[in-house]
Amino acid sequence: MLEILYRDEELIAINKPHGLLVHRSSIAADTSEFALQKLRDQIGQAVYPAHRLDRKTGGVLLFSLNKEMDSLIQQAFANNLVKKEYLAILRGHPEDQGTIDYPLKKENGLLQDALTHYQLLRKAEIDLPFGKHPTSRYSLVKAMPETGRMHQLRRHFAHIFHPIIGDRPHGCNKQNKLWKETFNHDSMLLHASQLKFNHPKTGKEILIQADLQPEFLKALQILNISL
Repeated sequence: MLEILYRDEELIAINKPHGLLVHRSSIAADTSEFALQKLRDQIGQAVYPAHRLDRKTGGVLLFSLNKEMDSLIQQAFANNLVKKEYLAILRGHPEDQGTIDYPLKKENGLLQDALTHYQLLRKAEIDLPFGKHPTSRYSLVKAMPETGRMHQLRRHFAHIFHPIIGDRPHGCNKQNKLWKETFNHDSMLLHASQLKFNHPKTGKEILIQADLQPEFLKALQILNISL
């Protein structure tokens, strides 16, 4: 049963678990469960995804309940009228806050502008040897992307040499292996924590927030980070 975070006559949002695909895809023939179909069956009516979350990302996922709203809310996303916030656990200690302005290539090779703001929330250092270092350092950050490019946060944090833990292929394979072998943990630690926008029909401000999934909470416990 999917956790429903928000519902009105035309919109519905869930807290998507890590590892659940939004919809059927030719690149994921190994799975038979999808958020779109699960939600449709759960509420007994058609749903239309308003945006995308990576399979390995958890958190707020918004759907429309009719095609008219689907068109309106997709326009809102395209026009940057939906404000998104994420939480991520990174390797190392980045600056206290920053902006990553780094264009990203589409699959066809074309460059797209991409802009991400982030804020450091917590630092951690644990007794886990890594390479020549006797300890390992990690950070919890809040990320606020202004654009919505494919794998934007994953690629942007890798670009500043603070990749998201559990990310493949953009992250640090050695850190991912370390977490898998030490903690039996291989989830990507990226969580869509919040969406804020004005309802396309009523104009009312809508704020949708999602609690962290168990995998993310386990990682915070490992790092002795409290929110």
